[in-house]
Amino acid sequence: MAEQVVTFHRHRPDAAPADRLARAGLFLRRHRRLILTIQWMVVCVYAFLVVVPALLPLPPATAHIWDNLRLFAQFAFWGVWWPGVMVATVLLGRVWCGVFCPEGALSEWASKHGRGRALPGWLKWSGWPFVAFVATTVYGQLVSVYEYPQAALLVLGGSTVAAVAIGLFYGREKRIWCRYLCPASGVFAVLAKIAPLHYKVDREAWDRHQGEFETVNCAPLVDVRRMSSASECHACGRCAGQRDAVQLAARSPFAEVLDLDAPVKTAEAATLLFGVLGVATAAFQWTVSPWFLKAKLALAEWLVEREHFALLGDDAPWWLLTHYPEANDLFTWLDGALILAYLLGGGFLLGAVLWLGPATAARLVREPRLSWQRFTLALTPLAAASVILGLSMLTVSHLKAEHFWLGWLPAFRIALLTAGCLASLWLSCRLLGRTDAGKLRAWLAGGAMSLPAGIMATAWSLVFFFW
Repeated sequence: MAEQVVTFHRHRPDAAPADRLARAGLFLRRHRRLILTIQWMVVCVYAFLVVVPALLPLPPATAHIWDNLRLFAQFAFWGVWWPGVMVATVLLGRVWCGVFCPEGALSEWASKHGRGRALPGWLKWSGWPFVAFVATTVYGQLVSVYEYPQAALLVLGGSTVAAVAIGLFYGREKRIWCRYLCPASGVFAVLAKIAPLHYKVDREAWDRHQGEFETVNCAPLVDVRRMSSASECHACGRCAGQRDAVQLAARSPFAEVLDLDAPVKTAEAATLLFGVLGVATAAFQWTVSPWFLKAKLALAEWLVEREHFALLGDDAPWWLLTHYPEANDLFTWLDGALILAYLLGGGFLLGAVLWLGPATAARLVREPRLSWQRFTLALTPLAAASVILGLSMLTVSHLKAEHFWLGWLPAFRIALLTAGCLASLWLSCRLLGRTDAGKLRAWLAGGAMSLPAGIMATAWSLVFFFW
């Protein structure tokens, strides 16, 4: 594999705009050792939170997050860490990937000492992050990854082992796993599109500085000269100041979605619709859904009446379905089948209904640059609000167990959901303002784009206020 490299000017390594953001980017470039130290510290904390709790017994009923390591690790990882990562991605871009991610650090380290093979064609398929996200989400629900550290060790540990293995085989000091296979990469790519910070590339300045340059390793294989999206950039700062053309800069959080010259990929649109808004929403709500409970009871009665008891057995291994007799928590085969149906069937059905909005809007305006994929990107704020609301449910469950005051919670949820809906509708209107379609078509397209916002607002309202 021909290595892709990025460079900075050898003769002017300190040249940069005077503003603080640009200096922050240069700080990251100049202090790689500090960044590496942080990454290995995160690796240690990550390993501790994932491995040690799996070796501990169930906490007693009187345990708290401050006096029981298993509960503390569960709250720290699922209640604080992952929601924080999503919020950070929305605000700062993929800085988690470039500066903190333990899997990325381990994969790049393995790649440095690995075999350095060229990438096979199958690995470069753009749909892998979407498939990996859906598969990981569904499997995590089947084994109750949020509740039991053994399941977390299996899912997260397995992902980390795979990341290291990919690094050992492919690339040289690259993050092949992060670029092509990471289950969270597709979600990060979508959320980073509305981050108000990004690495801005001045292509004219880049082309002016044709001379002798030192190479800088771009681990996620980004073509920096042509970079116009924050989706693939890991915000690590290695290319800051390169050819005096790259700098960390502020932008409107809606600039990338409204830039009709910026790339729009079907894989990212599918991840947003069918992954974040579809399957992930179903995963967050199935445990509180009365529809799921009614279906389970009805099918169980039907099976009992006909003396078909195989699906009612709870003898599945813990690594396939939740099986913890000591906690009186055992999934039957019927539970597993219904969870699969709810998450995959319901999630993809929800995604398909949501897709009708962008698809109808694109068909009405008949503008080549305003495809259904582009209209789908207008739903990014709604997707961000949705995933943060879903992950925060885990945070709230821990805080409720510790009797924290949560009187502010309904207002917070309403405000976040409203902000996501309004921002997506505003983006849709801005996109429609760039078309030559008549007023009637534009209004109809705007109505079509209000459909996804209305559906998601209804779905989360059911979860928080009615079920």
